Amino acid sequence: MNKRTVIYILGWVLLIEGLAMQSGTICGLWYREASYIYFLLIGLALILVGGIIVLRKPKRFHMERRDGFAATALSWILLSGTGALPLWLSGSIPSFVDAFFESVSGFTTTGATILTDIEALDKCMLLWRSVSHFLGGMGVIVFLLALIPKLGGNAGINLMKAESTGPEVDKTMPKLRNYAIALYSIYIGLTFIETIMLLCGGMYFFDAVTTAMSTAGTGGFSAYNKSMGYFDSYYLQGVVAVFMMLFGVNFYVYILILTKKIKSIFKVEELWWYLGIVVFSTTVIAFNIYNNFHNAFDSFHQSFFYTSSILSSTGFCLGNDTNEWPQLSQTIICIITCIGACAGSTGGGFKVSRIIILLKEIRKEFRIFVHPRTIQTVKVSGKKVSHEVVRNVSVYLMVYILIVVVSTALIALNGYDFTTNLTSVLATFNNTGPGFGIVGSAGNYASFSIFSKIVFIFNMLAGRLEIYPMLLIFMPAAWKKN
Repeated sequence: MNKRTVIYILGWVLLIEGLAMQSGTICGLWYREASYIYFLLIGLALILVGGIIVLRKPKRFHMERRDGFAATALSWILLSGTGALPLWLSGSIPSFVDAFFESVSGFTTTGATILTDIEALDKCMLLWRSVSHFLGGMGVIVFLLALIPKLGGNAGINLMKAESTGPEVDKTMPKLRNYAIALYSIYIGLTFIETIMLLCGGMYFFDAVTTAMSTAGTGGFSAYNKSMGYFDSYYLQGVVAVFMMLFGVNFYVYILILTKKIKSIFKVEELWWYLGIVVFSTTVIAFNIYNNFHNAFDSFHQSFFYTSSILSSTGFCLGNDTNEWPQLSQTIICIITCIGACAGSTGGGFKVSRIIILLKEIRKEFRIFVHPRTIQTVKVSGKKVSHEVVRNVSVYLMVYILIVVVSTALIALNGYDFTTNLTSVLATFNNTGPGFGIVGSAGNYASFSIFSKIVFIFNMLAGRLEIYPMLLIFMPAAWKKN
């Protein structure tokens, strides 16, 4: 392993986080909150340590795939660990494990919380939770690729492979740094547009900024106990619902729009599957929950909001308890929790692209069974999918199921009901946040044991980094010299 380059990456992560923490300093000073001092001092310490590390540049930026995976996994653990310090040292969250859980949930854009009274936190702490979503949404490594010119080429590709979502990153992707800059430009642009639209709906500036950042990162942290249910406005809730869906779309689609390749959008098969799932789920749930609301508009409003929230893995709620919904609606929500958003988006889950590949592979195998002599291939968006990608998706599915099964068994040690155990694992592993039972839309993760919270922490990190980087750091062979 090229440890010097890995440490250099970690130095940049500390530097960026230290600078980001100054948002908490500014917010605390503005609202005259004494807890701003924790962001100021911890942030300056991170800037100092990170600055010292990045001044010692490696002689060459060469990274094998395992180096990229290790650097990414360690970056996210370090990011979450140091990000928990203001919450813990200020006393906002007295237990470090709880603070670490909250921080991991923020950076992985899961949105699960151990807080029973969110509104009791200082404004600067609430802002930091949303900032962590914003940093984690597009990815800190992608930000580094946009920031550091020398991280292009082989090193950049291996870093992006470790942090990007979906089956694969194109090995021949030209001008990787320009691509990273384009991604962040779109990300910031959409966040800005949403903020303006929320302000136009009468939302206060602080609420608009924190809500937009949480939506952009598809995280779901809110400044209020009732989440989006605090804002009794169809307009505001509708804006957030639409943007949750938009941030679940592959950002490559937006690049096609900006480059005026409109016709190419119609060939992006994953986009149409994603929109189809939204329409189907919204329609079925709306009819199924009609008796809960006795109003067609409210039923569709609730249905679209929750479909958009869960499929994009954002996790915003409307203040009601989805545990009271019919079993069919709860089942659909569990299914789309696992499906998740598109590859190349800020959303979590198994990813729509993998579902498409698996379904087409199943169809191919049945056709070969019926017509053994025919040559069958799997194509997505008109392009042939290599056998290697299909194999990787199949292995990913097996590892995915294994982690869900083992995690559910470990969480069962708490003695809670099966619905709570399973959906809490699905919600954290797919970076969604709310599940059912104790962790329903009106619940939280406060009552779980320390051991269970550690399992959830691993699940959130593994889900955000798509499993392999987190598993790799536990393999002794990964730490041997190249």
